Amino acid sequence: MWKSRKLVITGSEQLEVKELSKAEEISGKLQFQQLEDKFMHSVLENDKKTIDNGKLISDAISQGMSSFSPDLMFEQLVKNYTIAKQIYGESLVRLVSGYESDYIKKNIGIPEFQKELREKINQKIDELKEEGFLQKDNSLSEKGVELASLVLYFEELDKIVPKGIIGEKTSKKHFIYGEKESSRLYKKGDRYRDIALRKSLKLAIRRGHSYFDNKDLQVHERQSKGQTYIVYALDASGSMKGKKIDACKRAGIALAYKAINEKDKVGLIVFGSEVKEVIEPTVDFTMLLKEITRIKASKETDIVSTLQKAIELFPSEGITKHLILITDALPTKGDEPEKATLEEASIARSKGITISLIGINLDEKGKRLAEKIVELGEGRLYVVRNLENVDKIVLEDYYSVG
Repeated sequence: MWKSRKLVITGSEQLEVKELSKAEEISGKLQFQQLEDKFMHSVLENDKKTIDNGKLISDAISQGMSSFSPDLMFEQLVKNYTIAKQIYGESLVRLVSGYESDYIKKNIGIPEFQKELREKINQKIDELKEEGFLQKDNSLSEKGVELASLVLYFEELDKIVPKGIIGEKTSKKHFIYGEKESSRLYKKGDRYRDIALRKSLKLAIRRGHSYFDNKDLQVHERQSKGQTYIVYALDASGSMKGKKIDACKRAGIALAYKAINEKDKVGLIVFGSEVKEVIEPTVDFTMLLKEITRIKASKETDIVSTLQKAIELFPSEGITKHLILITDALPTKGDEPEKATLEEASIARSKGITISLIGINLDEKGKRLAEKIVELGEGRLYVVRNLENVDKIVLEDYYSVG
């Protein structure tokens, strides 16, 4: 029976290997489909509460939270609202409390408001537990993660589809059964059905010929939609917490959605001080969606182990293999992290893997290292200043591969 395999590792130590039978996969997908149907119904019915609950959980994960402590949150908001807002994020505070940031800041010193704020926070946590989005100990439930993943999915599609960001990737390799593109001169062995009659006729007339000469014949040049394996490697170190990691998660969802629709396979590596999550290139969009949603930031950056793991994930056969590495900092793990990173990039390229790097607000030193990585990896470097553009850049890089 066919099985899907998911690895969860820390450094070189394997923590968990999940093997799902086909029946289990189908059961899981049916449960997710039921939640998706319910969420779609909420969207159609304009059920703002369900949608906001999904956003709340998504924001919590991006802020590095795996559970809620309403009393601690309240105490931090009262003690120093400015610092609390940095810890939790403005959006999360609004969704938990029901109040806008400026309103809380203005009234946080008033005892009556403090009492009301505590009640609001506790009510929201109780509501999330009643809906099954939190467990009894206030930790995130699987249902909560699934709801958050659906919110990310629908919000990202709503962003990229109307704006026309989704295009079509085509391989640069010529293929007799692909789509008609440009034309070229006929040569022995070409199929007669591929002769471009209009272009051949125009060329013969332009040359003053009263009949076709072999040198006048033009044939359609076709492009294949060759399969590509993409690994999306996302830096989940502490500096990526909040809006950075949220934007990168949304970009990963856009990539998975587009690439899988193009019959390509997408893998995932999540790294920080060590490689934390690995998914082999797959066409299982549901699994990728949920695992991308779970990503939260912590600790330092180990790009070397990420490159090593990426090399292992790609098959040896002659397909297009491309790694998209997304980070906001220099590697910090190891004695000579920069040197080791460049060595691994060179090894990856020798195995047929191209590497592109998307740097978020890199400093000059980080940019210089990034330039060396993509030079060795024969990929592209994108320096991001506006987080709104991360998904567009990731898709642009995907379209360039082939």
